Amino acid sequence: MTPAAFDPASTTITIVTYNRSGLLTRLLQSIAEMDPKPGHVVVVDNASVDDTTAVVESFRPRLGTEIVYRRLDENTGGSGGFSEGMRVAYELGSEWIWLMDDDVEVVPDGLARMGAWAPRFKSIQGRRYDYDGSEFYWQYRLSIPFGIPIPFAPAGFDDSGFRQMNSGCFEGMFIHRDIVQEIGLPDPRFFIYWDDSVYGWLASRKTAAVIVNEFVLRRTREIRQWDMGIRHLNASSDAYRYYIMRNRGFMKHYFREHGAYRPVRFALGSFLTFAKELIRLVFVERKVRGTSNLFRGIRDGRRIATDRQWTPMPPLEPVQPPL
Repeated sequence: MTPAAFDPASTTITIVTYNRSGLLTRLLQSIAEMDPKPGHVVVVDNASVDDTTAVVESFRPRLGTEIVYRRLDENTGGSGGFSEGMRVAYELGSEWIWLMDDDVEVVPDGLARMGAWAPRFKSIQGRRYDYDGSEFYWQYRLSIPFGIPIPFAPAGFDDSGFRQMNSGCFEGMFIHRDIVQEIGLPDPRFFIYWDDSVYGWLASRKTAAVIVNEFVLRRTREIRQWDMGIRHLNASSDAYRYYIMRNRGFMKHYFREHGAYRPVRFALGSFLTFAKELIRLVFVERKVRGTSNLFRGIRDGRRIATDRQWTPMPPLEPVQPPL
């Protein structure tokens, strides 16, 4: 059977934003200049206190597609925002859901580039330009036993134009509703960090997940980083340091649920994650304070990992697209 042709109108772009109306403006303007355009744009506002609402409303008459605006009562982090955004997109009947943060912009033919791969795959990641226009390298493969990205996964592409992945990144994930229905929504309990990695892994268990050699996004926020050639190490924050360790408790649950948990190697992966964050503090942020957040994360992650009441996110019920 020949796969159905891609219909751009079947796509919903889902954006999560929080107190960055200037960046959101750039992203919405880039969508206004896209050709073709998606059928919907969902903006999930994590209880911003700036002029985000006014910015979204100003784009309604000029975006060229329908905007659905969801302002949450509290900041649920990227995890909660993407979970809600995907829920809205799914209930709209979207065939494809394209996730992105507010600190990127879309290249004009970005949707066409992603859509060209839609007949072949159902979980697709495009490539990004960094803030300075260079190629942004994303570690697209996880070592599941260790629960960490594989830093030496090849950066180049062969003639096929894609590489198989077993991870995910919500800054550009392009995913089919069939996969969303099977694995459920992203888990909002993560708040930030590891949520998209785990979600991409779950997707790769259901379908051939790929990163394609198509530049479709451009980062619009400069982040201090340690340049190591093709690869780099970004500056972080105390909140990220806490959640990167705490959320390994959730990751352990998901791996155990699917028979992929290997205690000794996963513990070593947690140690390597801790060590990487120390390197980030010293070589990128040029400081030594901040380690207390790592230790707090380890403590709380252990509590999560031993919670006998924990259950994974459930599959979704089929939803009939609106007429």
